Amino acid sequence: MTTVIDASGLVTPAPCPPAEFKSADKAVEHLTRLYDEATSFLRRNLHKTVADGNTQNRYRAWYPEIRMATKSFGKVDSRLSFGHVPGPGEYSTTVTRPALFKHYLRQQIRLLVENHGVPVTIAPSSVPIPVHFAVLDDTVTTNWGDGLNSTLRNTFDVPDLSSMHDKVVNGTGYVNPDGSLPLALFTAQRVDYSIARLQHYTNTDAKHFQSLVLFTNYQYYVDEFEKFGRQAIADPESGYSEFIMPGNHAITHPKQPVPSSSKIPQMPAYHLKRRRGNGITLVNIGIGPSNAKTATDHIAVLRPDVWLMLGHCAGLRNGQNLGDFVLAHAYLREDRVLDDDLPVWVPIPALAEVQLALERSVAEISSYDGYNLKRIMRTGTVASVDNRNWELRARSGPVQKLSQSRAIALDMESATIAANGFRFRVPYGTLLCVSDRPLQGELKLPGMASQFYKSQVKQHLKIGIRALEILREMPQEHLHSRKLRSFDETAFL
Repeated sequence: MTTVIDASGLVTPAPCPPAEFKSADKAVEHLTRLYDEATSFLRRNLHKTVADGNTQNRYRAWYPEIRMATKSFGKVDSRLSFGHVPGPGEYSTTVTRPALFKHYLRQQIRLLVENHGVPVTIAPSSVPIPVHFAVLDDTVTTNWGDGLNSTLRNTFDVPDLSSMHDKVVNGTGYVNPDGSLPLALFTAQRVDYSIARLQHYTNTDAKHFQSLVLFTNYQYYVDEFEKFGRQAIADPESGYSEFIMPGNHAITHPKQPVPSSSKIPQMPAYHLKRRRGNGITLVNIGIGPSNAKTATDHIAVLRPDVWLMLGHCAGLRNGQNLGDFVLAHAYLREDRVLDDDLPVWVPIPALAEVQLALERSVAEISSYDGYNLKRIMRTGTVASVDNRNWELRARSGPVQKLSQSRAIALDMESATIAANGFRFRVPYGTLLCVSDRPLQGELKLPGMASQFYKSQVKQHLKIGIRALEILREMPQEHLHSRKLRSFDETAFL
């Protein structure tokens, strides 16, 4: 690669002129080439700097970008919620890791070209790639000493918080610094930041995450998911190829042991993979709305097709029994973690496609259907709170609010996951299992809990997996509902 050095000592890759494409495949190939050249340039010079300690020069390379301009509104299928810009103008977005997002980028670019009849322009952007993100998977990062860290920002670009924002997602009318409108919900630096965070919190690489995601708040579901995953990869007809565990350990044989991992992540993720990435990822987010927000904040940049919450809840009604299911149709948001990003007055609608898939799955797995399904499942409002010991002050306020909202169950994560799904335009749903009934004095005790978990978790997980398989059969443009899209929405999903 040829380089250029200016009078200030700034070393950069040689300029690359903009190129126009009407072929999505060729556009993604060019994006990949530009990104790989830029990150190779940064890695090579970082290794050189670490080796010889020379910080005389400064090194910079840029993210590639996609840009398009149109003078017309275009003739667009009104049923489609994405793949078109809202009106005439110039639009752009920076791109990172195009090889990871190749299927997504091909689809988005193809729809854009088809719907507006104009080419996209691919070129280096004006946004530098932080060296941290260029070498995320490079062992050189383990060799940085205090001396290099202190001068790193003088030699390379470092992450810029002003570029890692959710202004587009939150609908604040964001315009790119050059005056163009955003093509995508996330900037390249925001995506890179989340990919780094995912690796930290889940101890698995972003490349293993699948497009169908389950969240849970109990280890019992993880144990059953591993059993299911091992059985699935043993069946050549299942379509699943391997099972990835924390530490990026790949299981390709049902009896293959798992090497012990020295790192126990905060929110371990498990991935039952399919060839095109449309398998199932399960993340044990633990307990609390903060973890739920953290996980969904970062997984959202991978643009999953759907995420579901499967967990345990407190049943609030006399007619409920331990082990009954709760299909959330609305949410009482008392979690507070998203109040600054999504005001509590914003309704979080139930998504018909997801609701029907969950109800059908419960019927198939439980053998109840029609009116008889009401024997084991209730549909209604789920309340999510930020106080795990809410029962201790139940009579001083919460019970009245729960009654007025017609809530049927309470947990600490479901509303957060649904609200962030709404915010990030990721289809969402919730199916909970009643594990205790505090208002009736039926508290969860150790012996009772073990018996309950053994009898219910396996069936509950099967229901969640079956619901995702039903949704996977649905065309993507049907699943990604228009009701998740705002007035002036980005073209990219």
